[in-house]
Amino acid sequence: MSLKSVNDILSVLAAQSKWQEQPFQLLLTCWAEVVGAVVAAHTQPLSLQRDVLRVATSSAVWAQNLTFERQRLALKLNEKLSIGLKDIHFSTAGWQRPQNTPTEQQTISIHEHPSYVGDGMNVRSDVTPTAEDANAAFQNWAKTVQARSRDLPLCPLCDCPTPLGELQRWGVCSLCALKKHRELLTGNS
Repeated sequence: MSLKSVNDILSVLAAQSKWQEQPFQLLLTCWAEVVGAVVAAHTQPLSLQRDVLRVATSSAVWAQNLTFERQRLALKLNEKLSIGLKDIHFSTAGWQRPQNTPTEQQTISIHEHPSYVGDGMNVRSDVTPTAEDANAAFQNWAKTVQARSRDLPLCPLCDCPTPLGELQRWGVCSLCALKKHRELLTGNS
C-alpha cells in the first residue's frame, strides 16, 4: 500500500463523515456566522424537525423581531447549508443563560467610581459621640468637603462642584443626571 492511497482513504473518510453529519449539527456550527454575533448571543437553536427550525430567544422582544426576519434567515441558512429549511419558529421557551457569561454583577473599586474625589476624611472610632462632638464632627466634615470641592469643576446646569468622573460620564453632576433621568421617565420637561 502506498502513501498516496492512505491519503486518498483518509480524504474519503473525512468527506463521508461530513455527509453523515446531521443537518442540525451543521446548522449549529455556522449559526453565529449566519445570524451575526449579537443575534447569536440572544438565541439558541433547539431543534430541526420536518424542515422547521426551533430557536430559543433571551426575550420576547428578540423572538418578535426575529420572527419578522425569519424568511431572510431561512434563505441564508439554506444557501449556506443546503438543508431545505422551510420556516423558523422563535420563542422564549427553552432559553437557558449561556454558561460562560457571569451572572454576578461586576464590582468596581471605590477609586473607579465616577463620584470618587479622594480619601480626605479622617474617622476616629475611639470617641463616644455627644451633642457637642456631633456639632464639631459636622463642622469638621463640612470644612473637609469644602476643601475637597474647591478644585473640582462645576456642573454646567447647577454650578455645583462636581467630580470629574461624573462630568465625563453624564456631562453633569449626579443630581442633575438623576433629575434628567426622572424627567425622561415621567415625560415632564
